[in-house]
Amino acid sequence: MTQQFSRPALICNTQSGSHDEAVREQIVELCRSRGTPLIATFALPDGDIPDAAELQRQDIDLLLVWTGDGTINAAARQADGWDGAILALPGGTLNLLSKALHGDRPVREILADALHGEARRSPIPTITSDAGTAFITVIAGPATRWAEVRETMRQDGLIEASRAAPEALDEMMNAPGVRVGTDGKAYPAVILTPTPNGIAASGILTEGTGDVLRHGLAWLGGDFRDGPSEEIMVSDTIVLESEKQINLEFDGELGEIASPARFGLASSAVDFIATA
Repeated sequence: MTQQFSRPALICNTQSGSHDEAVREQIVELCRSRGTPLIATFALPDGDIPDAAELQRQDIDLLLVWTGDGTINAAARQADGWDGAILALPGGTLNLLSKALHGDRPVREILADALHGEARRSPIPTITSDAGTAFITVIAGPATRWAEVRETMRQDGLIEASRAAPEALDEMMNAPGVRVGTDGKAYPAVILTPTPNGIAASGILTEGTGDVLRHGLAWLGGDFRDGPSEEIMVSDTIVLESEKQINLEFDGELGEIASPARFGLASSAVDFIATA
């Protein structure tokens, strides 16, 4: 059990392909019916993600972040120094953090539990590096090009994605891979996941046509972790190396980092609500 909240606010993205006004109305009505009406709504992309000072100014104690994983990451970093808690709601494509904290459940059920106090409040493990902080996962390596194909499919359709797929396949199979440490095996991508026991590192496998096909389908289907992989290690610090700049997907956002790249286990500066 956790505290009862009295002054919730909502972050949403009205231009997102996953935005549903009916669900937004459910959020508003559920908060109102529990005697805790929304204090504010920060509607992206026209509005701004509130920082700690704004949250404190409005005396907000619970921030409902009903967006994709990347925006949840941004909201948590902006809230650094605020003494409230974040409730991550499934409002994007993958919803990996929401699933980790609540299971694969609908918005209404998660919010009802949180407002009833049927939840736990605590910081969550994170991964820090020169590229930023990840609250969910980091994928490092040339195979991250499949994320671009996935976004092309979402925005422009299957035909345009099929034109981008051969280049992503070539990158995954032929570009310099990523190693954990100097002498480690090279992988098309290494997946880093923060856990209470350390950063779990696993390498994706592309040892045959079947593996390659399964990875392509996993990336296009949304969850890259469904592709074949093997565990490498669990440690508080992971150092990745490659012969070139390392491409990254950081909580769903693309970037890159110089090699060698150091990733460390940390704890979120803001509390999250878990109902699972």
